[in-house]
Amino acid sequence: MHRLFGTGKRTPKPTLTDAITATDLRVDAVEVKIRKLDAELIKYKDQMKKMRDGPAKNSVKAKAMRILKERKLYESQREQLQQQSFNMEQAAFTTENLRNVMTTVDAMRTANQTMRQQYKKVNIDQIEKMQDEMEDIMDQANEIQETLGRSYGVPDDIDEQDLEAELDALGDELYEEAEPSYLEDEVPELPTTETTTTEPQRERLDEFGLPEGPLKA
Repeated sequence: MHRLFGTGKRTPKPTLTDAITATDLRVDAVEVKIRKLDAELIKYKDQMKKMRDGPAKNSVKAKAMRILKERKLYESQREQLQQQSFNMEQAAFTTENLRNVMTTVDAMRTANQTMRQQYKKVNIDQIEKMQDEMEDIMDQANEIQETLGRSYGVPDDIDEQDLEAELDALGDELYEEAEPSYLEDEVPELPTTETTTTEPQRERLDEFGLPEGPLKA
């Protein structure tokens, strides 16, 4: 039968958010009606100001009183709806806080279980043993470094005061020996670029006092 005619879909239950939205819409609708009644009251009030006392004015006044009573009714409904909306918002806020608390509690419970499982795998004795072994290894490494750093061929009975006296006795000789020997040689003087003037060659005279002529080939 259900396959032939089908079954109606189940509508989800309204939530607090849906109820708050619906209530706010009703509040807006009531406020629209109140503003409409206010406009009519203003109109009747203006008419009454321009009218004289009499049956016509009393008729307009009766209409205004009826609209005023209707306005009071709508105002009462609006206040009730606004209070309902406020109460539902408080309930929704409290429910959301409870959900957050439950989520936090579940997360903490899961973390607690994980920590317990992890700490069960930790052996304190093994950690202390490992620390002791590492300390022994470091001590052995330091001993090896000291052994490799020993100096050879230097007697251990040398007095430091004797070394200091010998160092003072040397004085400046260390600096004199350290200076290269080639720096002590005299540097030869380089020829100057100045031109030297030569005296003019005198003519040779013969035995009679006359200048000698050019040599014959």
